[in-house]
Amino acid sequence: MVPDHRLKTPVIPLAVRLFLGFVFLYASVDKILHPAAFAETIYNYRILPECLIHWVAIILPWVELLLGCFLILRMWLPGGSFLSTLLLLIFLGSVAFNMARGLDIQCGCFSTSEERIHGAPMLWYVVRDAAFLLLSLYLFLDTLLGRRGSVSPKM
Repeated sequence: MVPDHRLKTPVIPLAVRLFLGFVFLYASVDKILHPAAFAETIYNYRILPECLIHWVAIILPWVELLLGCFLILRMWLPGGSFLSTLLLLIFLGSVAFNMARGLDIQCGCFSTSEERIHGAPMLWYVVRDAAFLLLSLYLFLDTLLGRRGSVSPKM
């Protein structure tokens, strides 16, 4: 019996990688353009010490931009998929932590403006970030398992 190679077509990992890459690119743009507003958003989370807020507001959007590029261009994919999973875990944890504390904050995920998604409750941010995290975890595991199966000595 001839194996069906169509089943091994990496369409799903490709779609997930491109989707997450564009999510990170899109998320970085407004934060890069408005670092002071993003710093205020970070402050509203009440998690980081004040001495770190401005550093995070400047560095994090550029990390997101590079990560989006890495995912889209399939560069440094094991590290990129791990970093995206780690960042999304931190983002989800931060939003869930503030929801549990009863703080109703604007997440600042895609926009630094004070306007929230029309009527979006904090639960929406948790569900959305959890979906992104699951996609990222899938990509990380696919990358990790895909590398194990394809290791061969080169001569």
